[in-house]
Amino acid sequence: MIKFVCAKDYDEMSRKAANVISAQMIMKPNSVLGLATGSTPIGTYKCLVERYEQGDLDFSQITSVNLDEYRGLTHDNDQSYYYFMNDNLFSHVNIDKNNTYVPDGTIADADEACKQYDAIVAASGGADLQLLGLGHNGHIGFNEPAEVFPKGTHCVDLTESTIKANARFFASIEEVPTQAYTMGIQTIMSAKKILLVASGADKADIIEKAFFGDVTPWVPASILQLHQDVTVVGDEAAFAKIIDKI
Repeated sequence: MIKFVCAKDYDEMSRKAANVISAQMIMKPNSVLGLATGSTPIGTYKCLVERYEQGDLDFSQITSVNLDEYRGLTHDNDQSYYYFMNDNLFSHVNIDKNNTYVPDGTIADADEACKQYDAIVAASGGADLQLLGLGHNGHIGFNEPAEVFPKGTHCVDLTESTIKANARFFASIEEVPTQAYTMGIQTIMSAKKILLVASGADKADIIEKAFFGDVTPWVPASILQLHQDVTVVGDEAAFAKIIDKI
């Protein structure tokens, strides 16, 4: 079942998404949170930090498993997702960093890196709530359009559109990694709850395709139509093409 929550703008979207995560943490203080990176969740993390600072949230028992990481970037690289999570969330709350997991992009052996991360996710019991962003081509995590839905953690060649979309974070497009380690679709779909956030008019087309089009690996996010508990929080611009359908 998919629940759509329409917000006026990015800030309201961030607050509403933070409400969902906060409720999960309060109901189950030792929750396993599946976390995402990218520009869209930044506001959500900011709201969570504010609520922690106000004494409303406690991260001390939380475990986190992140969706993905660029292959080849070290933890101290300011474009690595390990760095991103510490900069935007972990360093500002009382989470035990020993219980925060991001795929290790420094492991050169792709099979070994993916095997290790699958074992970490399995040992955690899987995500109670998985936060997702949405790529312009429908990717979730770095599961790019393909002929099949990949199951477990795998190494993916990033598409040109994804590399271009991420180039704004790097000094030049040549510096953008071309590969990443990412959770597979089966792992994502194993989460008990899924929260997807989307903002901006440039996401309107893919929101419509993903949630009102065919379920196909060529639009990876479309698989979410088959999950039992999905909340999509978007602003008015992102929901422009579906507002009369929800």
